[in-house]
Amino acid sequence: MPHVSKPLPAPQDAEAMKFSEFGRLLAGPSGIGELMEDLGHALAAGGTGIRMLGGGNPAIIPAVADCWRRRMRELGDDPAAFDRMMAVYDPPRGNPQFLDAMAAMLRAKYGWPVDASHLAVTSGGQTAFFLLFNLLAGRQPDGTVRRVLLPLTPEYIGYANQGLSEDFFVSIRPRIEFTGAHSFKYHVDFAAVEEALAGDPSIAAVCVSRPTNPTGNVISDDELVRLSGLARSRGLPLIVDNAYGIPFPGIVFGAAAPLWNPDTILTLSLSKLGLPGTRTGIVVARPEIAAAVAAMTAITGLANGTIGQAILTPLIASGEIDRLVADHIVPFYRRKAALAREAVAAHFPAGSDYLVHANEGALFLWIWLRGLRCGSSEFSQRLKSRGVLVVPGRFFAFGSGCDRSHADQCIRVSYAMDDDTVRDGIRLIAEEYEASRSR
Repeated sequence: MPHVSKPLPAPQDAEAMKFSEFGRLLAGPSGIGELMEDLGHALAAGGTGIRMLGGGNPAIIPAVADCWRRRMRELGDDPAAFDRMMAVYDPPRGNPQFLDAMAAMLRAKYGWPVDASHLAVTSGGQTAFFLLFNLLAGRQPDGTVRRVLLPLTPEYIGYANQGLSEDFFVSIRPRIEFTGAHSFKYHVDFAAVEEALAGDPSIAAVCVSRPTNPTGNVISDDELVRLSGLARSRGLPLIVDNAYGIPFPGIVFGAAAPLWNPDTILTLSLSKLGLPGTRTGIVVARPEIAAAVAAMTAITGLANGTIGQAILTPLIASGEIDRLVADHIVPFYRRKAALAREAVAAHFPAGSDYLVHANEGALFLWIWLRGLRCGSSEFSQRLKSRGVLVVPGRFFAFGSGCDRSHADQCIRVSYAMDDDTVRDGIRLIAEEYEASRSR
């Protein structure tokens, strides 16, 4: 019997407990909470009877997992290193050796003028965005409220509930290019972005994920440079969420150059490398922003987890991490993406009214079910009853200006699970979609 997660607390529970405004914002229902409840329960149970196509959990890639096990053995065989990792707090900014190794890699690979003062470690990328968003936007000392501009939505589900003030995001709808009978791609609508930036003085920062979760879209180098220029011309930082991108985990299937300058805030994560349990995020920013993130870490959590940093430091210094990405991680996900697209083509009837977003990176297919009458949440519940977990598209549409009706016809499907699970899950999605159209 497929697991059905318990509902998260309803808003009235927060009211009954006399939660603060902060508590009501963070302790109530959310898309990311529902997603992680489903993911956690399904994976903790070993996935028995469930096709887990709903989470962002990375695959366990044998050669990569072997590397993590080897590093843990090496750390275990070195008493001083093991004790340092397990029994000593790192500074709030992060382990100094890790920061130096990261900065040296970024200088050598890209010529960026960064050192350890430009970096700060956080407890995962999700925490990095909570700190950055509320550092830059929200209620200001003069009583005004500033907001974050999302130039290409649908956008990452995990941002939606992170702002500590209402109406936190300004969302720009994409231009949609139809690229085939069953394929499409989002592009940044720069006219709309420029209009928003020119007409809304409340905007404090611009934020985009690359590759984009949920769609797998990789905005082009030209688009990224143009966004950077628009933000800089107005004295705003451009935040680039690089959780799936270059240099690691590098899950990008075409050409894409990373970008950083003093007006850019780049975030990286160890999660999609295959280390989600270490909860290690990295912020690359001008020193005053990195220092602010470190200070916020000291207040909210004293320090960060040490294990991910200890595992990765020598791999960064030696260049082994680049070989893992190029030889194992990227080829693995490229093959998985092709398999998922083939399964869609095989199981959806040729005349079915569906489109799949251009699959340029990350772990997902973004499927637009244009004939969906019941909405993405109800459709996802029907799939759950058949043993398939996906994420309703509506959760990725948030902020003022987003196109909720479009997103509510979409679902996000992960292809990180084993091949049979992916194929069978997509078969059931296609069956349920066709059945829903005939009801």
